[in-house]
Amino acid sequence: MTNNNNIMRITRRSFLRSTGMVFAGFSIAPSRLLGQNGKTAIGAIYKDNRPAPADRLFRSDAVEAQIRRVQGLLKNEKLAWMFTNCFPNTIDTTVHFRHDAQGRPDTFVYTGDIHAMWLRDSGAQVWPYVQLANQDAQLKEMIAGVINRQFLSINIDPYANAFNDGPIEGGGEWKSDYTAMKDELHERKWEIDSLCYPIRLAYQYWKTTGDTSVFGEEWLKAVQTILATFRDQQRKDGKGSYRFQRRTERQLDTMSNDGWGAPVKPVGLIASAFRPSDDATTFLFLIPSNFFAVNVLNKAAEILTSVNHRADLATQCKALADEVEAALKQYAIYDHPKYGKIYAYEVDGFGNQLLMDDANVPSLLAMPYLGLVDASDPIYQNTRRFVWSEDNPYFFRGKAVEGIGGPHIGYDMPWPMSLMMRAFTSTDNQEIKSCVKLLIDNEAGTGFMHESFHKDDTTKFTRSWFAWANTLFGELILKLVNEGKVDLLNSIP
Repeated sequence: MTNNNNIMRITRRSFLRSTGMVFAGFSIAPSRLLGQNGKTAIGAIYKDNRPAPADRLFRSDAVEAQIRRVQGLLKNEKLAWMFTNCFPNTIDTTVHFRHDAQGRPDTFVYTGDIHAMWLRDSGAQVWPYVQLANQDAQLKEMIAGVINRQFLSINIDPYANAFNDGPIEGGGEWKSDYTAMKDELHERKWEIDSLCYPIRLAYQYWKTTGDTSVFGEEWLKAVQTILATFRDQQRKDGKGSYRFQRRTERQLDTMSNDGWGAPVKPVGLIASAFRPSDDATTFLFLIPSNFFAVNVLNKAAEILTSVNHRADLATQCKALADEVEAALKQYAIYDHPKYGKIYAYEVDGFGNQLLMDDANVPSLLAMPYLGLVDASDPIYQNTRRFVWSEDNPYFFRGKAVEGIGGPHIGYDMPWPMSLMMRAFTSTDNQEIKSCVKLLIDNEAGTGFMHESFHKDDTTKFTRSWFAWANTLFGELILKLVNEGKVDLLNSIP
């Protein structure tokens, strides 16, 4: 990857800049943050960076009520301001809600500055709103629309990570990729987690609302598609059916070995050509994503049993989950001379293991956040110490911030998402407080989260409109408030 290519990539996808913000085609107009009945909820020094009400793509009374509640509890005005900007960012700027020809809810969710729908990002972006679905019928319907759209997308192509809002004649930006592109696809990078996030979202939606309307024929077809894809990528019968190459100077955007990737030994794990960062894997058995697959296959089995009464499919899901789990116990653990037993990031089944972590979720750090391992698991705790240290090659500590980054942006650029995941997975109040303080002190005057920022100068950042990171920050603050940690948040200077 040349420097010129890197600059071009950040300009196109990341909007690297330290001043000025534009969202969804409109500029941010300064105005005071208003609470209920139009009263100023936060000091006039902080200006509301949300779009004007008429420009917001979706409104939820339940979300607005949570914003007012949290504003009333937080004494740290900057933190309250940032929560107000970030928590509704997904519905304010990225949600395109409608009904399909059959009258079913259908929601297309932009990732932010890229006007395409990632299965991962969209599932994570609306996740924090599920807890409010029973308080707002329209919000509930919008989330059901995301689930419907995700299942439909999986059935178009389970190997795609991102989709267009309908077919684009002649293809889109990546139409020249050497893989089985379709007009409906924005990008076709095979990532295990792309098939996991939709099940995670649908399961939580069902458990929260009791609504089973999303588990119809499209769901049943998607389950069978997911099972077939996971089995294909266990690579027991050769290289599998997925192949990908891109004309690029950026090595992490293409697959080695004529598009097939590095060899793996078929041991029961599932190969992932790309990471959640959309970067190519080194060793294809990506450990956090395999843990994620086990988790959602068990969730799918529960849905299939309780809702669809499809014991046949449930049994297949459970059997595959058990096989992958057994392989993880045998191949995912490395006995580190300094940290003891830790989870490797990637393995190949031949005995090679990659020891690192990447900020994108699923990551090793984030596994308890996703419910993949217990936070008290000794191996996880050892892993946690490893990944948040300079023994992790993608951990960066500087004059301004510290955190985990990844090769997607590169040296010296930790991601705010890693600080959020450290706080989500911590039981130490001081550690949580430190993470939140770093996040609110280093937003570069924007009031929003970013993809990455420079460890020594956080006015140098990538992506001024990254809805997943914004909403995730809101999710973190709401979780801490709901867990009775308001005094902790208010103690942040």
